[in-house]
Amino acid sequence: MRIDSHQHFWKYDPARDTWITDTMSALKRDFLPADLTPECEENGIDATIVVQAAQSEKETQFLLDLANRSRKIAGVVGWVDLCSPLVAERLRFFSQYQKLRGFRHIVQSELDDRFLVREDFMRGIARLQEFSFTYDILIYPKQLPVAADLAAKFPEQRFVIDHMAKPEIGTHSSTYWAAQMTAISKNPNVYCKLSGLVTEANWSSWKNEDFKMYLDVVFEAFGTKRLMFGSDWPVCLLAASYQQVKHIIESYLSGHSAEEKEMIFGRNAIDFYGLKVSQHGFAA
Repeated sequence: MRIDSHQHFWKYDPARDTWITDTMSALKRDFLPADLTPECEENGIDATIVVQAAQSEKETQFLLDLANRSRKIAGVVGWVDLCSPLVAERLRFFSQYQKLRGFRHIVQSELDDRFLVREDFMRGIARLQEFSFTYDILIYPKQLPVAADLAAKFPEQRFVIDHMAKPEIGTHSSTYWAAQMTAISKNPNVYCKLSGLVTEANWSSWKNEDFKMYLDVVFEAFGTKRLMFGSDWPVCLLAASYQQVKHIIESYLSGHSAEEKEMIFGRNAIDFYGLKVSQHGFAA
């Protein structure tokens, strides 16, 4: 079963979605399951993990409502205020939703580079395992050392790094990022998503070979059992089609075994997020 471990849906709201700048005008519209279904069918993707793009419980409920109506959505990564003293109560509430598999906070936008190890945030992280929730780490390379500290403090908690921590592919810079990705990979509870690469490259002139040295680093560091494909659709459309994004990873994997390809394009996401798979796919 082929799983896209990272994509988004939204009803565009300019007041809320201020991260979508004028240079991203292609994203200033609604993106919903009906828009993604043809892409999945054309590219042999059986199901997806939809990830929050706004920081509110309203966003989490919006994604859950979509997931409850679609067998193509295998899981939801939502948002909850992990810094709230009421976090345990909110996690208990959300635990009733089978398709809610984890949470994410847009840490890359926090002014405090040590946000991940703030006492109030870690108090929230400490409650996730009780409800079998995962955590997606969205950061820039400069925040990787703190992310490694967080992962080491919670060795039983499952973490996944979104977008390979956004290396500076456009400038072909990799030394610091590579060292920090290798360091954080020493924590066996940390996985990594092969996603978001094209938007870190030159949007109009990237080539497949631009990504090789970055993929080499994460494959060496994490191995094929802790990596998972993600399209980052529709954000990827700023620089590439869904098919092109998938082809980057398929091309890189050309020399790998069928089993390794199966892990990266599905099995690792199923294992990490604890997806319930049956002969009929995922429940609507």
